[in-house]
Amino acid sequence: MACPHLDYRESDGDREFDVARAFCTVADEFVQPVHADVCAERYGLDPESDCEIFRDRAGLDWDE
Repeated sequence: MACPHLDYRESDGDREFDVARAFCTVADEFVQPVHADVCAERYGLDPESDCEIFRDRAGLDWDE
């Protein structure tokens, strides 16, 4: 499942972007493209097991 907290935004409220940027609604900030790869499950990554923001929000420990 792709991360439900990932959003792509075309502006930051003050300026428009040429290309939509990855935004984490939990962290309330734009994330680096490599982090968005985790969110979008690219390269076999999984938000539930590989994303510290997702795991923290879900109350998961790293040894689970």
